[in-house]
Amino acid sequence: MHPTPVICGPTAGGKSDLALALARLVRESPEGREKWPGGAAILAADAFQVYRGLDIASAKPGSTDRAACEHLLIDLVEPSEPFTASQWLALAKRVIEDCRVAGKLPIVVGGTHLYIKLLVDGMFEGPAADEALRERLRSRGLASLREQLEHVDAAAAARIHPNDERRTIRALEVFELTGKPISEHQQQWDDGSNSDFLLIVLDWPIDTINRRINARVKGMMERGMLEEAKRLMPTLGPTAREALGTKQLIEHLRGQCTLEDAVERVKIETRRFAKNQRTWLKRLRSRGDGLVLDASGAAIDPVTQLATPPVDEWARRVFSRLTAGAGST
Repeated sequence: MHPTPVICGPTAGGKSDLALALARLVRESPEGREKWPGGAAILAADAFQVYRGLDIASAKPGSTDRAACEHLLIDLVEPSEPFTASQWLALAKRVIEDCRVAGKLPIVVGGTHLYIKLLVDGMFEGPAADEALRERLRSRGLASLREQLEHVDAAAAARIHPNDERRTIRALEVFELTGKPISEHQQQWDDGSNSDFLLIVLDWPIDTINRRINARVKGMMERGMLEEAKRLMPTLGPTAREALGTKQLIEHLRGQCTLEDAVERVKIETRRFAKNQRTWLKRLRSRGDGLVLDASGAAIDPVTQLATPPVDEWARRVFSRLTAGAGST
């Protein structure tokens, strides 16, 4: 059995384009058709693409991309509903198995590296939720919680987004109930290999990816991200409203800041999120059983002046590894 490719990388790094290029190779090449007669399917490992209607802010694939390749694990629940990592994991395992039975190559792609961690390394169950403790922690405010988390579990604080109250509370809850940091329990990104998956890491220079992030936010605003946030605002649950872009634009819609300030904060928070992603990617790179695709030599687009990732070249490299087997170099 060939390994399942898992494409990881920073926001705006070309993960989706690489997945589509790889799917096209599977569909069009003789070797791809022989090994995967059912073609390919792209599986989203994204905590916000699961929400129906949260399209622009989550960078959900559009109609053209969906027509080019089947996309799964998107549009699963309403934005008012909660959705957990364990729910995603159960669905992902089932969908991957269904793809294999159907002769399809499942291509996992996304920026929620917690989902990828759970898929590749398994899930840390931890102690049961203590609602009284959670309420006590929540009453202290996020700034105080973040300060405590940085003190008792710096590794978790570096990994969890500063605005992610839910995971911050969970990390402190685990520490208080067990006396050990959640990062120690999880043993993030162990050094063992898992031949069921081929981890593909897109590695970008910081300045280059930050320019792509700024351009991406600008494009999202032009496509109607403000209107999307306004439409969804009455129905957003506590998880969906944390989506980057949506959260900041809702603050503007509530009169808490100007639109210009909100957009600038979207850019800042997205760049900060990309920095947190790089922390995860360093752990991925240390595993030794993956494939690192270096974007430092990406060509500069003469029109946009942005670095354009060589996705076709990357796709050929990934395809070569997949068809050679998990142990190939």
